[in-house]
Amino acid sequence: MKSEITLAQQTDTALCAGWQFPSTRRGARRARQTAARQLICWGWTPSDELFQDAELIVAELASNAIMHGHVRGDDFELGMRLGPCPGLATLLRIEVSDWRGEQVPSLPEGPALDAESGRGLLLVDALADRWGAVTRPPSRKTLWCELDLTGSQQK
Repeated sequence: MKSEITLAQQTDTALCAGWQFPSTRRGARRARQTAARQLICWGWTPSDELFQDAELIVAELASNAIMHGHVRGDDFELGMRLGPCPGLATLLRIEVSDWRGEQVPSLPEGPALDAESGRGLLLVDALADRWGAVTRPPSRKTLWCELDLTGSQQK
């Protein structure tokens, strides 16, 4: 198992952080915990609505990465960006990348009432202001979402 790798930087346009996690249930849990710590570093508290929404989105996207994007021996990546300008941020962007670029998800019609899964992207769609998926060479994909920061949410 690889250890998580932290890549944090401040650019002229955004505050960015990125990590790698093993494609396991433990890795998904660590991704959610790491995202929560990063949000606290950026000034949110666990009682903030944005904090709760972002934490749930990370949990769902990480879960999808290990369920549908897992390739044996490869990690998934989590990236977060607060931008466009430090102190004047207007959005929080969350990205989760995996190694199954041929499996780009789409919003389901809705799972059966007794289904135990199939609601993750519906939750992301309900919580995020925008979301989508892009493929990346050679065979990767990134699911991304953006949360607009308004009023009391802006830090």
